[in-house]
Amino acid sequence: MKILAASDSHGNTQALLDAVFDVSPQLVLHLGDYERDCDKLREAFPLLTVRAVRGNGDFRSREPEYDEFVVEDKRIFMTHGHLHGVKTGLGAVLNAGLLRRADILLYGHTHRAHREEFEGMLVINPGSIGLGAKTYAVLDIEHGAVKCEIISLAR
Repeated sequence: MKILAASDSHGNTQALLDAVFDVSPQLVLHLGDYERDCDKLREAFPLLTVRAVRGNGDFRSREPEYDEFVVEDKRIFMTHGHLHGVKTGLGAVLNAGLLRRADILLYGHTHRAHREEFEGMLVINPGSIGLGAKTYAVLDIEHGAVKCEIISLAR
């Protein structure tokens, strides 16, 4: 399954639409800060599954603070990261992922792309798709293997 993970779109809906057009994912995960951009994404791609969490810039959001689910036998935990203090360190968010036995931990908030493995857990921050370098992550989960690439939007 091909998954597009994006965060911090900050109203730059076109960047999100461009990334979906470029990648053709089966699932989009939005890690907060202007999750309302997902409404426009859902309108443009009505058959695409979109999951989102609330960021610190998502006032009156209907989205949850975090989400956890399984895709192709891989447990995914996603959060914006502001409640875990990710701008000052990853300890709290890593612990949250480990407590949930996540195979993949996704977070945003810092606007800096990051990828590492920590105690068997793939930890990914796709960066900001709406500001700066305009990056996002593409995960490909197939036959128990997970591949991840951080991509900079060319536009």
